[in-house]
Amino acid sequence: MRVGNGYDVHRLVTGRKLILGGVEIEFEKGLDGHSDADVLTHAIMDALLGAATLGDIGQHFPPSDAKYKNADSIELLKEVVSLLKTVGYTEIFNVDSTVIAEKPKVAPYINEMRKNISNAIGIEINQINIKATTTEKLGFTGREEGIAALAVCLISKS
Repeated sequence: MRVGNGYDVHRLVTGRKLILGGVEIEFEKGLDGHSDADVLTHAIMDALLGAATLGDIGQHFPPSDAKYKNADSIELLKEVVSLLKTVGYTEIFNVDSTVIAEKPKVAPYINEMRKNISNAIGIEINQINIKATTTEKLGFTGREEGIAALAVCLISKS
């Protein structure tokens, strides 16, 4: 069994959609990034890659590569799962994650995010946990400058 953790952060900007866990959330700002900047899905991908000692998403989906411009991070997550399988990691037991944002409130979207992520990974929804928290107006997330996400996972070879 292997444990991995992931962390991602993106700046909030006007003129972009806000995508978290593959869900478009109504908000006046979105996350800036080369892909769709889905911090939650990015943190989960990094956790999975880390558990398998396969580096990070920047190595596999570099922002310098035009083919990842505005890429759907849920599709990239599917690629990560496929990569894990090619090196023998066929079981993903669970993913536990946290979205850190002052605004918007993400709780109403959590079940849809869990569905998207469980479908992309190929595991049951009850193996995906997503929490949301604020930083009590402290730091860049508290000032509503960006959103961060953390994730941990457990994987194994069969």
